[in-house]
Amino acid sequence: MEKINVLWADDEIDLLKPHILFLKDKGYEVSTATSGDEAIELVEKNAFSVVLLDENMPGLTGLETLNKLKAKNPHLPVIMITKSEEEHIMEDAIGSKISDYLIKPVNPNQILLSLKKTLDNKRLISEKTTSNYQQEFRQIGMTLSDRLSWTEWQDVYKKLVYWELELEKSKDESMFEILKMQKSEANKLYGKFIESNYIGWLNGKNPNPPLFSHTIFKQRVAPLLEKDETTFVVLIDNLRYDQWKIIEPIITQYFKVEQEELYSSILPTATQYARNAFFAGLMPSEIEKRFPKLWLNDEDEGGKNMHEEELLAEQLKRLGKDIKMSYHKITNNAAGKKLSENISNLMQNKLNVIVYNFVDMLSHARTEMEVIRELADDEKAYRSITLSWFEHSPLHDIIKQIAAKKCKMVITTDHGTIKVTEPSKVVGDKNVNTNLRYKQGKSLDYVKKEVFEVKNPADAFLPKQNVSTTYVFAKEDLFFAYPNNFNYYVGYYRNTFQHGGVSLEEMIIPFISLSTK
Repeated sequence: MEKINVLWADDEIDLLKPHILFLKDKGYEVSTATSGDEAIELVEKNAFSVVLLDENMPGLTGLETLNKLKAKNPHLPVIMITKSEEEHIMEDAIGSKISDYLIKPVNPNQILLSLKKTLDNKRLISEKTTSNYQQEFRQIGMTLSDRLSWTEWQDVYKKLVYWELELEKSKDESMFEILKMQKSEANKLYGKFIESNYIGWLNGKNPNPPLFSHTIFKQRVAPLLEKDETTFVVLIDNLRYDQWKIIEPIITQYFKVEQEELYSSILPTATQYARNAFFAGLMPSEIEKRFPKLWLNDEDEGGKNMHEEELLAEQLKRLGKDIKMSYHKITNNAAGKKLSENISNLMQNKLNVIVYNFVDMLSHARTEMEVIRELADDEKAYRSITLSWFEHSPLHDIIKQIAAKKCKMVITTDHGTIKVTEPSKVVGDKNVNTNLRYKQGKSLDYVKKEVFEVKNPADAFLPKQNVSTTYVFAKEDLFFAYPNNFNYYVGYYRNTFQHGGVSLEEMIIPFISLSTK
């Protein structure tokens, strides 16, 4: 073991010689001090890994010494040792950011355990995490070889996200690479699963369909409206399950999670389709047929999600919910702050819907702005930016206020997003849409094995612009690229976050029911 330098400050250090010899025998270098002043002087001149500090010394007390040590080196771990169990001393020490706290008399093994916990904590956790994932890797691999149901696919995806977040902390790059390979294999098999089941689910021919974009509101939000409280539905555009897990610890300071569910976005996993379906309670072709003035197709001019409030009002009417409701779409910080200032005015409504667009804007900005690309150059950084934004956003303030009003809250999204890495060639006429993960048109040429194709849009309840319209959805982490100017196009879009296609990350998305603590 590499030598670890320990400073032990205690005015009765001579009585601790057996402990010091024990630590030296275990490979630690131990220096000693008999007063706070001496300890500070030694820390100024030497590089110590950790300080063992007696709380009750003549002259400078342990707490005074602790404060001076932290002023000189805030990151130096300090383990406080005291005879006293008085609560205020413990609170003062803990408030000064000690690493551990031991009550005298201490035995050598206690000291050793505390040192290991303080200095080796990250390494030990990393080794344990790696070992646990190695076992889970085999289990997940065996599971993937089975014919999985929708429920089983949810479980697999939850496990993959869990281990992604755990291994990220462990810094074990080799195991992280193995996880990425397993996730890639899972996405390949999930694409086949969707090809086999999606059309059948929508048409009532395949059993046990997931909750979809067009059924989730009726099944999960409408029952909440039977209760006395005001309900807030916060839809964060483009929020993946892993991003939910990153912001969950902040949310659960104010709310308890009553139910964490995963539901399926419809295809295309794009805002225009999935979010309109969420609010309408209808599939896209049904919206187009019933409300032609509220639906715009890909090639039509104008915003494609301009009528969500009207579609929601129509769904509530169909569900027999004659209630007061509000709808707010937040697309910039100023609008978020304005809503935050007006939360009290919403309490008279039975239902308040807030669509928050930040994560979607982040994924687009990451594609288009070099500085954002550099800040979020991988999945971990993408999550980190999401967390940092949320912590300092008006949405955080809004959620705190909702908690103070003792309301029900739902946090959900319309679709996820995937980091694309490899191009898939496609050819189409000038009317083909620009999305990189799905294409629809009348004369498409594409690599069949790389897409989920829907030759008859009516089968997937999608609008049909002309007799020969076909929809194709990119699978795994592919993105569509045209042969002309191919290399530039591929270089520009590779490793960006896109949505619209078939993947675990885009389709399996969170629906979280919360109640105030």
